[in-house]
Amino acid sequence: MSVWEKSSTARVVPSARPRKLAKVPFVELADGRLQGVVSSGSDIGRVYVSSVEAGTYAFACSTNNNRPCGGAHGWFCNHIRALIGEAVLQYGADRVARYLKVEVAGEADAGTLTDAMTSTRPAQGDSSAAAQVFSRFLRHLAYLELAPTTAPLPEMHWFPTTRAVA
Repeated sequence: MSVWEKSSTARVVPSARPRKLAKVPFVELADGRLQGVVSSGSDIGRVYVSSVEAGTYAFACSTNNNRPCGGAHGWFCNHIRALIGEAVLQYGADRVARYLKVEVAGEADAGTLTDAMTSTRPAQGDSSAAAQVFSRFLRHLAYLELAPTTAPLPEMHWFPTTRAVA
């Protein structure tokens, strides 16, 4: 294999620390937001799609059925706080702080990041991206159901082959 072929795979960054997936099964730093899926504490069939925007810290939280979260009225709800905590476990506090553009004095952790963001009194943001986040979460779940293989995945066939002849 050429150097290009060996280096053309996506780099996977290991978790900063192991985390349990029951409460926050999906967390990502993407699209200028910390976003993810948080399980409901009261209903096993309900999940919340939560997000915090980088820089402004505008937040959004709604159910998988696009109903607004009852706790996100002018401040971070418990779902968003759980999302921040799991993001710190997944990516590390420094990386989350850099991505969200949070300035903290001293040692950063989930609590100091949350306090720094809430002290700016962020506005409640738009939850229009919730459908995309939830769709990515469902796609990740579908990959977990596949048997381990090194064969190509059908939905990835749109990538051109390296030795294609015109």
